[in-house]
Amino acid sequence: MRPWRFVVWFGVVSLLADFVYEGARSVTGPLLASLGASALVVGVVTGAGEAAALGLRLVSGPLADRTRRFWGLSIAGYALTVLSVPPLGVVGVLWAACALVVAERVGKAVRSPAKDTLLSHATALTGRGRGFAVHEAMDQVGALAGPLTVAGVLALTGDAYGPALGVLAAPGAAVLGLLFWLRARVPDPEAYERQAPGPAGAPPPDGRLPAAFWTYAAFTAATTTGFATFGVLSYHLVQRHLMAAPWVPVLYAAAMAVDAVAALATGWLYDRIGPRVLAVLPVLAAAVPALAFTPTVGPAVAGSLVWGAATGIQESTLRATVADLVPSPRRATAYGVFAGVVGAASLAGGALTGALYGHSIPLLITVVAVIQALALVLLAVTGPRHA
Repeated sequence: MRPWRFVVWFGVVSLLADFVYEGARSVTGPLLASLGASALVVGVVTGAGEAAALGLRLVSGPLADRTRRFWGLSIAGYALTVLSVPPLGVVGVLWAACALVVAERVGKAVRSPAKDTLLSHATALTGRGRGFAVHEAMDQVGALAGPLTVAGVLALTGDAYGPALGVLAAPGAAVLGLLFWLRARVPDPEAYERQAPGPAGAPPPDGRLPAAFWTYAAFTAATTTGFATFGVLSYHLVQRHLMAAPWVPVLYAAAMAVDAVAALATGWLYDRIGPRVLAVLPVLAAAVPALAFTPTVGPAVAGSLVWGAATGIQESTLRATVADLVPSPRRATAYGVFAGVVGAASLAGGALTGALYGHSIPLLITVVAVIQALALVLLAVTGPRHA
């Protein structure tokens, strides 16, 4: 299979998976609120979910490098995710819903270092920025369709979360079938990278990750610490009566469309000017709370769309940079460590925005702006170069 075909088929897998879990994530805030959650609980649970999705990769990344079972870990992680979502709408108690939210994210932790490593091999021939960007854009087709489907079922059933999340079982089954087919067609994706021109590179003799990787992870952690979760954004929209619950997934779908455009744009620029394009990320992250937590609909919607643009950069160009900084034998470990650093920042960011939201929105906006300014300084001082 040619490398671009592999990227596209893997994109279809992610499209279907995003249909499932982004459909659920689009209503996480209102769903938890309907079960009695406060803004702090929503912030902590969604932040903890992201921390699990990222932090547990500290284990799954080295495990993938050590065992070289990239396909097996990818399939296991996708299976956990697609099995966690349909019951979320029918459990009926807050603690169980919170557990399923986190379990879905654990599935992402299991698969992501292995999946990103598989994808990184093919993008050695397609271009890192463009390959990861196209994959992310296809992600967002599912991230658009899933929330819209959930919104439609909510509207038809009078805000019944059970049927709205139950319909996501079908694309979940398709994810697993397609993964087994793709593994049979391309059992060794690392062969793509062996065909790439130029030296393959090797990890330092002592086995440590390159120093440039660590400085890059520090920048990413800083900008993520001040980044609000959509759970808190949607909580604000519904609790302040700016938007009815069935419309929240529609807004989320629009944010995912912006996500895809931002991924493609920054991926294209990355292949031309390198990681300097990442300077836009802290600017967008600082703008999110300043717009999204206002008491009027227009700016709040605009803030959610800016959130989508920042997410698109996080999910594509940040990953492409890691592939360029770290040679193949240690790449899954690097993805795991990178995600662990960012996961700690995600938990801090979710708790920070949830707590400050309940205390003082102007203070929240100020604190996030300061954090993002520090992230810009860190990028300027320690910013990575093309590998």
